[in-house]
Amino acid sequence: MACWSLGRTLWDGLAEPGIALAFGVLITVGELVGRGPAPVAGCAGVPGAREGAPLAAAGALAYALLGEAGGRPTTHGVTQTVAVVLAAGLVGTVPQLARGQGPVLDPLARRVLTTGFAATCFQPLYNTGTLGSWVASGPVYPFFLIGLLALTALCDAVLVAALARARTGWPYGPLLRDELRALPGIGSAICATGVVISLATAVAGLWALPVFCLPLLLTQFAFRRFTAVRATYRQTIASLARSTEIAGYTPHGHARRVAALSRAVGRELGLNAPDLDVLEHAALMHDIGQLSLLDPVPYGATAPLPPAEQRRIALLGGAVVRQTGVPAEVAVIVERQADPYREQPVTARIVRTVNAYDDLSGESAGPGGPLRALEQLRLSTARDHEPRVVEALARVLACGGRAV
Repeated sequence: MACWSLGRTLWDGLAEPGIALAFGVLITVGELVGRGPAPVAGCAGVPGAREGAPLAAAGALAYALLGEAGGRPTTHGVTQTVAVVLAAGLVGTVPQLARGQGPVLDPLARRVLTTGFAATCFQPLYNTGTLGSWVASGPVYPFFLIGLLALTALCDAVLVAALARARTGWPYGPLLRDELRALPGIGSAICATGVVISLATAVAGLWALPVFCLPLLLTQFAFRRFTAVRATYRQTIASLARSTEIAGYTPHGHARRVAALSRAVGRELGLNAPDLDVLEHAALMHDIGQLSLLDPVPYGATAPLPPAEQRRIALLGGAVVRQTGVPAEVAVIVERQADPYREQPVTARIVRTVNAYDDLSGESAGPGGPLRALEQLRLSTARDHEPRVVEALARVLACGGRAV
């Protein structure tokens, strides 16, 4: 699609070069602003990454749905739309190359495909007059654009989930579900801005571009601040989780390993992104109750303790967690990790099993410890560990323990 669009555009020449240049500059600026060093939406382990350059996406969609500019019909068509978006996206990768980083082509490929889809659905209908006969200019026309952009957003969600599935091997269903849940957020803002830019440009001309892009740009900066606060919040939880290691109650790196592996097992079992965040936070702080012990348990393993003592430590840990301001679900997982697994939520079962695996496969286990630990977990599925969680852990370990 890219090669055909570039070749056809170079052969035929640019239609309305001023409009093409204005939208090209808008998309390039959106790429430069969106691909900065600040964290973007959809972190917390989602590899597909939610839309990292919303201004560029809105500008590309607006150009794909542009029928008039300043009251005059446009004739740029599908191929020129794709060519302008592709050229602007390539220019936006120049700073990455200047910093010695390789270009990230997945977002550009998504942009080309989604913009091409929207332009293919709109431009031929508009240029042939078919759209005017179906949806005359009036109140129905904006709803037609919104519906078309909703279909485009669905296609983009399918692409993001497919890319994440190909890169990580995670189940496709939960990945697609996470992307669809994110659409009412940044996706709706992008679609609404794209529609507004297209309609405003049709009436006011190119002056509408900077005016109607400003709200989305401010929203993007505000969301970056929110993401930075979330990152600081997670770092605070991780620092609190290290208190048991500093005090000598648990081995070094135990909480971090359990959290990473628990997130991977939860992803393998199909948990969605909010549940994975709760699971990770609970796994980081699952041993906080050991600070109530007078003497540390050898290697931090509480499994040999009497069930009543395990439950007391878990309840004390949950009480501490509730004072940190984290969601109540995190404290519930910490409190219930010592209960019989049939009475636990699935997140507590995951923490219990992964914690036992890390205890059994530690440095004291010697050579072959991980295999023996997994076998011991399988032998304990009748009472202590859910078989489904143990098998999900085995699949994660077989794939190299993908934990992000």
